[in-house]
Amino acid sequence: MYILGYPLGLIMRLLYNVLHSYGWSLIIFTLLVKLVMLPLSIKQQKSSAKMAAIQPQLQEIQKMYAKNQQKMNEELQKLYQREHYNPAGGCLPMLITFLVLFGLIDVIYKPMTHVLGMSSELIAQAQSIMEGLGVAFSHYSPQTSIIASVQENPQAYAALGQEIVSKIQAFDLNFLGINLGATPSFGFNILILIPILSGATAFLSSWMAMRNNPTAMEGPGAGTMKAMMLISPLMSLWIAFQVPAGVGIYWIVSNVLMFVQTMILNKFYNPKEMAEKAKQEAEARREQERMERIEAKKKARDGDAEAKAKAKTQKEINRQKLAEARKRDAEKYGDVYTEVTDDDLE
Repeated sequence: MYILGYPLGLIMRLLYNVLHSYGWSLIIFTLLVKLVMLPLSIKQQKSSAKMAAIQPQLQEIQKMYAKNQQKMNEELQKLYQREHYNPAGGCLPMLITFLVLFGLIDVIYKPMTHVLGMSSELIAQAQSIMEGLGVAFSHYSPQTSIIASVQENPQAYAALGQEIVSKIQAFDLNFLGINLGATPSFGFNILILIPILSGATAFLSSWMAMRNNPTAMEGPGAGTMKAMMLISPLMSLWIAFQVPAGVGIYWIVSNVLMFVQTMILNKFYNPKEMAEKAKQEAEARREQERMERIEAKKKARDGDAEAKAKAKTQKEINRQKLAEARKRDAEKYGDVYTEVTDDDLE
């Protein structure tokens, strides 16, 4: 996690040194990461849209060759080659996205490490003091809890050294009147809005991602996907009550940016529209193939009739020639002329 978070932490530290606000640094940091990840998101969106587009053909092949796995695989490979689709094409962007996500989590959960640049030994000492004081802290992000505790009771952390205590005291955790180091709890306070918004924006983000994706909303796995669309926001809501408000702010901003990004990408690479277009093209292609088969049969019939007509014409020519030859022979030798029959032409 630290290896993944280190380069991102340098960006977060730079932003804080410029803005001197943890809240605004968090928002700008999340926006920058989303922008950097945009090409991968576009690639993943294209892969999802392409998968949705070929889904009808894929299902048709699976149904047609349900009892012949080898033939099914062969036809699927032909389909992928014909449509220029790589089934593993969306895996790399997804893998990189997850790696960046873990790095982001490390940066957000550990501001003392990445923003203030403190050593792990110093942080462990500060956490030991906090535990000795009996201060409740978040196991998800204890560093944010340490910062809040030091700012509330700096004398208790004198063992860390005045320079370190002053550095932590100067760390601005307030954002729009909210202490981002405090952990939300049930009650009538502004902090309770953070878990609520975290769950609501998570739902909207998931809903936007799935609403135009027929492969997610239809088919055998649709029930599971729809259930996850409800379960994930509830999990986000619950966890947001266990972590400092700064983490919840990150989730809210990230979900909003994801919602906007998905909405924009759907304008250009809409899986639902591409699937509908592919369905219409497949129907048009099948109709064209049907007409071509009908035309081929008609040509075959016309060819047979023409061949028969040619054969009949040649037969009449041969009949006429043989009759004329017999007439000449009959006149020349005084024989009796006999009519030409079909047996004579065999």
